[in-house]
Amino acid sequence: MGEQQPSREKFASRIGFILISAGCAIGLGNVWRFPYVTGEYGGAAFVLLYLLFLVILGLPILVMEFSVGRASQKSCARSFNILEPKGTKWHLYKWFAIAGNYILMMFYTTVAGWMVAYAFKMGAGHLNGVAPENTGSIFAALQADPLQMFGWLLLVCLIGFGICGMGLQKGVERITKVMMACLFVAIVILAINSILLPNSAEGLAFYLLPDFSRLFAGSTLAEQMGTFGDAVYAAMGQAFFTLSIGASGMAIFGSYIGRDRRLTGEAVSVAGLSTMISLLAGLIIFPACFSFGVNPDSGPNLVFVTLPSVFNQMWLGQLWGTLFFIFMSFAALSTVIGVFENIIAFAMDQWGISRKKAVAINAVAIVVLSLPCILGMNVWSGFQIPGIGDIQGLEDFIVSNNILPLGGLLYVLFCTSRYGWGWKNFKAEADAGAGMKFPAWSYVWIKYCIPVLMVIIFIMGYVPKFQIWFGA
Repeated sequence: MGEQQPSREKFASRIGFILISAGCAIGLGNVWRFPYVTGEYGGAAFVLLYLLFLVILGLPILVMEFSVGRASQKSCARSFNILEPKGTKWHLYKWFAIAGNYILMMFYTTVAGWMVAYAFKMGAGHLNGVAPENTGSIFAALQADPLQMFGWLLLVCLIGFGICGMGLQKGVERITKVMMACLFVAIVILAINSILLPNSAEGLAFYLLPDFSRLFAGSTLAEQMGTFGDAVYAAMGQAFFTLSIGASGMAIFGSYIGRDRRLTGEAVSVAGLSTMISLLAGLIIFPACFSFGVNPDSGPNLVFVTLPSVFNQMWLGQLWGTLFFIFMSFAALSTVIGVFENIIAFAMDQWGISRKKAVAINAVAIVVLSLPCILGMNVWSGFQIPGIGDIQGLEDFIVSNNILPLGGLLYVLFCTSRYGWGWKNFKAEADAGAGMKFPAWSYVWIKYCIPVLMVIIFIMGYVPKFQIWFGA
């Protein structure tokens, strides 16, 4: 094993670590992606699948990422170099991980820009009095304007890299804590309002009462199994996406914390906050969908089509709508800041450059790399991959359904194999400090069952794609 490296910047407090780690996890995956994926795959039955994968896959891998980061005191640029047995090649994974971070930001910054744009549109009254059936055309107009979308993307990148440039405690920690507190209050109030809307009961039933037949939709057995495979694959991808695991998105925060607390309890706190925000977001969206006659499987546009109608029916709706999209922007920016911090730390650790230089280089790179996503909605809208979608859909598919689960699998193998860091080293690091211990009985499940399960789900997810691509 390599030698322990000197410590680096640290969080000022434990609550700072939990809120920032949760802030990276809590983002558009919870309040944008979770509701529309849940809508596409049948509601409550999909939610149960998602929660199952959070517990049996997400939590153990989250602890592993924290442990690798804390033990190495480095980002993924150097963490595997430090912890791997001499002569092994685990460190090559870092290029796979950093590619995942970049590809995520290539479409995530665009969606974050939508949130900021809608905060301004709501505040300026552009959505006041718009009929529910016309809210979709306003969003379509935004997508059709590449210059407008580029402007919002540029603003998101300037804010995100500006905060990261201020440093860990003064920038990332201080600002993210405030954003997370505001987001939570806004989401609770809006969830209560949606539940009280006329005809919301049908939406609550769709979201809270499982109908497993929706997971097996289709007229033939092959179609039914294809639907189920898609749903299971999507639930696993969503669990990884909402926790930001699999691409070392959480390992970086592990490298910033001390050894006074055991990491299992910290992971439970982070995952619990993230899951609570996801579930509350569903309580906002689905009662509103059924109340205003919006199809819950409207896809990525769901938040921008449904919620403006909700706010138009509320007392002081313009104010609440503006605040909601401001706090949605906070959620998006918290993840943007977290991933930017991972990218910046990678550059600093890998090439030994200063934070300011890493910020400048990556700010330009991310802006340029984000252009295909924007152009894919207008100029390049003819680019479509059957079974996946446009450029944004392709980038999301690469990250959520490939890089994140495969990266998570690598963490499992690294932390359990004697040819990697090994179970004893992982367990010792995870259990250093006070708090909840990592369960020793889980060794067999994590070492043998998780890899097999993930490979099976991965294959299940690709079978329907191959059937579409090759006409099988």
